[in-house]
Amino acid sequence: MERSHVLHKRPGRGRVRSLEDLQHEDQALDREHKAQLVNNSGLLEMCEVTERMEDIGGLDNLKDWMQRKARIIGDIDRAQAYGVSLPKGVLIAGLPGCGKSLNAKAAANIFGLPLLRMDIGRLMGKFVGDSEGNMRRALALAESVAPCVLWIDELEKAFAGVGSAGGNAEVTTRLFGVFLTWLQEKKSLTFVVATVNQIDKMPAELMRKGRFDEIFYIGLPKEEERRKIFEIHIKKHRPQDLASLDIDAFVRETEGYSGADIEGILKESIERAFVESMPALTTDLVLQVISETPSLQTIMKKAIEDLTKFYEENHFKNASK
Repeated sequence: MERSHVLHKRPGRGRVRSLEDLQHEDQALDREHKAQLVNNSGLLEMCEVTERMEDIGGLDNLKDWMQRKARIIGDIDRAQAYGVSLPKGVLIAGLPGCGKSLNAKAAANIFGLPLLRMDIGRLMGKFVGDSEGNMRRALALAESVAPCVLWIDELEKAFAGVGSAGGNAEVTTRLFGVFLTWLQEKKSLTFVVATVNQIDKMPAELMRKGRFDEIFYIGLPKEEERRKIFEIHIKKHRPQDLASLDIDAFVRETEGYSGADIEGILKESIERAFVESMPALTTDLVLQVISETPSLQTIMKKAIEDLTKFYEENHFKNASK
C-alpha cells in the first residue's frame, strides 16, 4: 500500500496522524539532525532565527532585493527552467550598528531556510594546511545542509591581510583562495550573506562581478528610517506609550545616530522610567537620554567620511532608497 494512503496512530493515543503530520515530523527530525551535525562540527553554528524584514527600519532597496531573491529561491526549479541563474549571495558593507547582521538573519527567515554562521576564527589551525582544510570542510558541510543561508560576519577580520608578507598573511591568502574559488564555482543553493565593516580593507578580487549577486552599502539612517526604527522598538517594548511620544522630536535630535544607537537610547530610557517608577515613558526622558548619548557620526566622523567616499567611487548600491 502506498504511504500516501496510510493513516497512523500515535502509540498510546487515539489521534490519527495524516500524511501531512508525518511529513512535518520528518522535516523536524531532518532539521534537528542537520543542526546537530553542524553544531557538533566545531566549524559552523546553526542559528535560531526570529528576526523578520518587518523588524528592519528602512533599507528598502536591500529588502526589495531580498524579496525578489526569496521568490526565486521559493520556486527554484521553475526559475532555473526559465533560465534564472542559481543565486550566489550578497555582500553587505556598512558601519557597525546599522543593520547588516539583522539583514542576514531576516534573509534566512524570508527564504524559509536554515541559517549557518561561519566564524573564520574557528577555522584557523595550528599547522600548515589546517586552516585551508577546515575551510573546505566547513564549506562542504554547508553544501550538505543546502538549501541554506551561510552568514559570514565581519569578513574583513579574516581576509584584510591578503597579499601581505609574513606567515599569518600567507595562511590568510591561501584561505581566501579556497573561499573565492568555492564562491565562484559552487553549484548548491548555499546563499552567502557576507557582512563587512571596513570594505576598503578587503581584496579587490572579492568585489568583482560574479563573486556575489550584488554588493550593498548601508549608511547612517535617514529621517524616515530613524522614525521607523523608533516606532519598531517602542512597539516592541512599550506599545502603550507610542501615541503619547513625540517621535518627530526624536527624529530631529538623532541625525547621525545608527540604528543600534537608537535601540540603546530606548532601552536606557525604558530602564530609567522603570527604576524611577514612572507610569509611562515620556518624551522628555527620551530626549534627555539622546542628549547624553554621542552619535556614531560623532565617534567615527573621519571613518564614516572615508567609507562613504569609497562606496560612491566604487558604485556600490545604496541599501536605502
